[in-house]
Amino acid sequence: MGLKERFWWIPFGSVPEISAVELHHLLESHRTPQIIDVRTRMEWKNRRIRGAVSVPITELPERLTDLELDKTRPVVAICLSAHRSIPAVRLLQKAGFENAAQLSGGMKSWWKLGYPAEKG
Repeated sequence: MGLKERFWWIPFGSVPEISAVELHHLLESHRTPQIIDVRTRMEWKNRRIRGAVSVPITELPERLTDLELDKTRPVVAICLSAHRSIPAVRLLQKAGFENAAQLSGGMKSWWKLGYPAEKG
């Protein structure tokens, strides 16, 4: 395993992003993206975007194929502050998801704009 593969999870660098406003509009349209929430299960249970699938970043490499995501649809990775979602997007891109992006600013940006979040 090369150095790059061993440190895939490092949360630095740039990846495609989508703003909370853009994501909110997409969720209200017929072009609903697939959402992977890479926060911990406790964070996800506390408040999450409706329809998001919980896959903590530490589990994503092993569970990615089990998610049966559609490679023709956009995928948005979400974390608390747009750090854990960076390596998630890189992993998705490596797996062939050309339309992978992270939520810019993470859930903090979603909550700041007062967009809906589920609990429990």
